Amino acid sequence: MEDKELQLVDHLDELRKRIIISAISFVIFFIVGFMYVGDIYHWFVRDLDVKLIVLGPSDIIWVYFMIASVIAIAGTIPVLAIQLWAFVKPALRPFERKITLSYIPALFILFIVGLAFGYFVIFPMVLEFLVKMGADMFVTNFTADRYFRFIMNMTLPFGVLFELPAVVMFLTSLGIINPFVLARIRKYAYFVLILIAIVITPPDFMSDFVVTLPLLLLYEISINLSKIVYKRRLKKEQQEEELYAD
Repeated sequence: MEDKELQLVDHLDELRKRIIISAISFVIFFIVGFMYVGDIYHWFVRDLDVKLIVLGPSDIIWVYFMIASVIAIAGTIPVLAIQLWAFVKPALRPFERKITLSYIPALFILFIVGLAFGYFVIFPMVLEFLVKMGADMFVTNFTADRYFRFIMNMTLPFGVLFELPAVVMFLTSLGIINPFVLARIRKYAYFVLILIAIVITPPDFMSDFVVTLPLLLLYEISINLSKIVYKRRLKKEQQEEELYAD
């Protein structure tokens, strides 16, 4: 009983260590992002025909925090993934350690790709739709706070959703899920993804289709990648069993 309690304490200490490292990384990337907010801000507003306005001093600092936070999240993702891998590493087999470690760069790359998809495809489409819808009724002025909140709402969800293939491969390599489960819940997953696409896009069929298609494609890619990882995992397990039998 005491051994189990000691093991639990050791695991909690290890988890606390990993969380602290991730938190420190977030703070470092946040500071770096804060230092370059001016350059990032001007890049985001380069194509705007109007100048953004602020309604008070607090809006200025909020924009700084918002931009720096996105930079910090993007930079912390690979660090967080490495810390998660290091935490579960002792429970993994040698071939599992090697495979799961290879997914860490993919997590960062897919997050950036998702942000790019949201910003370059979804954001201009939705913004144009909304501006045209109110062009005859309102004078269009954007506050910096609302504008960057809108950008985050149109990009961060896609950054997270585009992580799906790497997350599925990672969980499959650990034996937590398998392609048969993913295939069995396909219709429910489709329903959720279509619902997400409808909620975050303008109310027209083309916009819904442009967003829904990549999300459904991501899910199918995830299933096929899970099949590859699952077969590889079974093969490695069989090889280990034969090695131990010899």
